[in-house]
Amino acid sequence: MKKKISNDKVKYFIALHVELLLYSLGSICSKLAGQNEFLSFKFILFYGLVILNLGVYAIVWQQIIKKIPLNTAYSNKAITVVWGILWGYLFFQEQIKWNMIVGALIVIAGVIVVVMADEQ
Repeated sequence: MKKKISNDKVKYFIALHVELLLYSLGSICSKLAGQNEFLSFKFILFYGLVILNLGVYAIVWQQIIKKIPLNTAYSNKAITVVWGILWGYLFFQEQIKWNMIVGALIVIAGVIVVVMADEQ
């Protein structure tokens, strides 16, 4: 018999994935900081955005893990691999190779397995 997932749980999983999406954007700022001369205005700007991103992430993360089991929340962090592949392609014209896609699918499958195990 299937268990019905509560609306609150769905809401927290959506919040978790929005937070992980925003967290993954920090990697863009980090790479942009690294492409600029150390301590230049652009370096400081992008590095500051990384720190701001991590601060917001930490606060939101604490609120989310109050409502979602820690092992589920951590396993969902792996989805940032998928976002990293996408951001690399969109912002830095990095190539997406077949092995990256296979790896991303394995990550997604792993997240699904952990989430389904928590539902039982």
